Amino acid sequence: MPNWLLPENIADVLPSEARKIEELRRLMLDNFRLYGYELVMPPLLEYLESLMTGAGKDTDLRTFKLVDQLSGRMLGLRADMTTQVARIDAHLLNRATVTRLCYAGSVLHTRPSGLHATREPLQIGAEIYGHAGLEADAEIQELALASLALAGFDSVRLDLSHVGLLRAIIAQDAAAVRDEAALYTLLRAKDAPGLRALTASYDAVTRDALLALPNLYGDIDVLARAREVLPPLPGVLKALAELAALAGSALGRAEVAIDLADLRGYQYESGAMFALYVPGLPNAVARGGRYDHVGEAFGRARPATGFSLDLRELARLLPTAERKHSIRAPWGSAPELKEKIAELRKAGEVVIQSMPGHSNEQDEFECDRVLVLADNGSSWILKNLG
Repeated sequence: MPNWLLPENIADVLPSEARKIEELRRLMLDNFRLYGYELVMPPLLEYLESLMTGAGKDTDLRTFKLVDQLSGRMLGLRADMTTQVARIDAHLLNRATVTRLCYAGSVLHTRPSGLHATREPLQIGAEIYGHAGLEADAEIQELALASLALAGFDSVRLDLSHVGLLRAIIAQDAAAVRDEAALYTLLRAKDAPGLRALTASYDAVTRDALLALPNLYGDIDVLARAREVLPPLPGVLKALAELAALAGSALGRAEVAIDLADLRGYQYESGAMFALYVPGLPNAVARGGRYDHVGEAFGRARPATGFSLDLRELARLLPTAERKHSIRAPWGSAPELKEKIAELRKAGEVVIQSMPGHSNEQDEFECDRVLVLADNGSSWILKNLG
């Protein structure tokens, strides 16, 4: 096998694509900072039990595992950075007030999430800790929409759902609580026959509510229908009210859709959840939601909500950036030449010195000017190329 081959769904990022990704990363991180988010950089690998804390079975299956040669303990290569950031907030920063943190870095998956997806996404995201109110969820949702706007997407669909609905519906039915994992799978697949079979022995109110969930999807009017057909339990009413508020805050910025049976992230999240879709991608480009329980395992229960997206996947949808205008300069050590090149670079110009005997080949730059010695030989001047 040739030694230049890479593993399946692992790829190099070449100059033009790398520039798109890096420009997006800088734009988004700078925007996060304007909202007051502080940048953290968790390690690429940790002890496995730390990475798996509160992460759910899906994350466990996606995580590469290896043995630490120093300690003999199992390590994991992170498949998601959210639990790492939760650990930093709960255990290292240990603040009593609201904390806003952001991050950007590569994660690694054992299997790709889609047919052409990479197994090495570049994840960027933001999290709020310490506030249990809906204001934190609304800010995270706004920040996620703003991130896509920065990338140039003006046609975005926001899908909303809520973990609290299922938990409130089954709370008073012991058989339903016992079958929670199976219910999650059936609802996610919208498997109505499977639901009818599993819920045959449930309390009638619980069964009717569960069978109604797969059909409660559509625009914001779904919430009114849900209030009519779901039992008026406190948890159900609270979840529907939160979804109505979040949907209202997004109107005018995104097309809003509601799907009360969409429980992706159910094992991980604890409240309102959202996914963002853009033209050109069948899968969600960003996901977010509330996950209040994760910090408990790190010694401190903290309300938490956040979102993340894959910069590589997002950049793939964007057109190739125009080549940057640049200046070609000869190679030389003359003080006047070095001083002129330094002056131009300080002013923000790209100056590329030609190596003796070679021309320049770049994907990213277009040399439309050249630095030449003036006719009198006393100074260096710019000359436009045709």
